[in-house]
Amino acid sequence: MRLTRIFCDSPLRAGLTVELPPAGAYHLVRVLRLRVGAPLSVFDGAGSEFRSEIVQVNGDAVTVSLGMQLPNSSESPLKITLIQGISRSERMDWALQKATELGVHAIAPVLTSRSVVRLDAKQAEKKRAHWRSIVIGACEQCGRSRLPSVATPITLRDHFTNVRKEGLRLVLSPVAPGSLAGLSSLPSRVELLIGPEGGLEDEELLAAEKAGFAPVRLGPRVLRTETAAVVALSVLQALWGDLQ
Repeated sequence: MRLTRIFCDSPLRAGLTVELPPAGAYHLVRVLRLRVGAPLSVFDGAGSEFRSEIVQVNGDAVTVSLGMQLPNSSESPLKITLIQGISRSERMDWALQKATELGVHAIAPVLTSRSVVRLDAKQAEKKRAHWRSIVIGACEQCGRSRLPSVATPITLRDHFTNVRKEGLRLVLSPVAPGSLAGLSSLPSRVELLIGPEGGLEDEELLAAEKAGFAPVRLGPRVLRTETAAVVALSVLQALWGDLQ
């Protein structure tokens, strides 16, 4: 039987008794209607996961006892950072959820010229917290015990200026001369840049190339931003990751 999985943002070890975070506890009690004695799995987002048991339910508060540590081999050997142009709420949520399921290592939301969404500092942090909750839910569902990091949104220009290069840099472009599937590299790290609705402007593509991003296309059709993320990540994982 597959255990219900809950994220707990605190250091965990076998033998501990911990109170679950409100969101996870609410899901267990109000949605799944689990009670004292029910088994589950609790993970810390850093790679550790434990077989656990509910030992106390007090309203919406749930306390669990951590048992043996469980093996987890769900992380891809390919470390992919998804640099995603921010799109409208539902599209962005869906893209980040599926990116997590597809094993992305880190997520860097960026504001581009064609991003419909505009954020001040307070809104940006609120959005980051929301996207992190999407990532947590996806990890609970798909079996990952390590959370992809979610950066605070910044402009694409600031990303080019301030973020250090890590691995092979790629940017999706429907007019690129070469295809993603045609790459012959064997990287351990990839940075993948995808534009929002309407794609990246020509000036942004040129800036990306100057920052070391090689333009690649995904076949003969123009894909929606959320579709492009799923397809590109699937191709990368099939080429160099764990979709073998």
